Amino acid sequence: MKYIVFLLTLLLSTTVAFSQEDNTSVSGVIINGSNDEPLEGVNIVNINQVKGSTTNLEGEFEISAKVNDTLHLSYLGFKSIKVKVTNDWIKFGSSTIALTELALALEEVVVNQFRLTGYLEVDIKQVPINNNYQYSISGLQNGYEAGRGSGGVNKILSSIFNPADFLYNVFGKKPQEMKKLKQMKQDDEIRNLLASRFDREMLTVLLQVDRLDLDEIVRQCNYSKDFIKSANDLQILDAISGCYEEYKVLSRGRSKS
Repeated sequence: MKYIVFLLTLLLSTTVAFSQEDNTSVSGVIINGSNDEPLEGVNIVNINQVKGSTTNLEGEFEISAKVNDTLHLSYLGFKSIKVKVTNDWIKFGSSTIALTELALALEEVVVNQFRLTGYLEVDIKQVPINNNYQYSISGLQNGYEAGRGSGGVNKILSSIFNPADFLYNVFGKKPQEMKKLKQMKQDDEIRNLLASRFDREMLTVLLQVDRLDLDEIVRQCNYSKDFIKSANDLQILDAISGCYEEYKVLSRGRSKS
């Protein structure tokens, strides 16, 4: 009997320990790095758990997090940063985090002066090549920018032949990011944060895609250019989520045929 009681006690304590580990959280204070003043309304998102929070009037916040989770901090007019959750942070409690204003975070711009000789063959070599040109594809209404990496170009070209293939390239190869769609839709804090934003930053961070590919995803889901320009981040999330559900139905139909 004592042995059974011991086992039950051990099992109960282990369950409680795991429960406490799963329910860990971190807290902190976010300040302006230039004057140490607290920042109210800073958006904090746990990228791993897809949980959101904001700072109060005193710059304080608390959010569900475990060791090695990454928190994304963003605030209008300040440089966004990512912070790793450590054992010490959880163990010792609140931590102070400073954000840098964008005006102070800009890198120094170097302007090169061209010394022209008057000889075309010599002078033309001094002119830098601008890779950020636009090109158009027959059959598509929009122009696209080059010089931004080949990933977006390849996805755009694949969409010409079959939009379903395009969606597979985006959705099918990133199941972990796509699982976050449902988590984002279920978390009220995340939805409130997205409803007030139009910069797509939080979406690109959570879904691990760049801004150009994000816009292209929505465009391939038959949303207009005006919608893409005017929609807030929550509307973009709902559009992508609905499109993904349609894609899953379509992909099941293709696999049976």
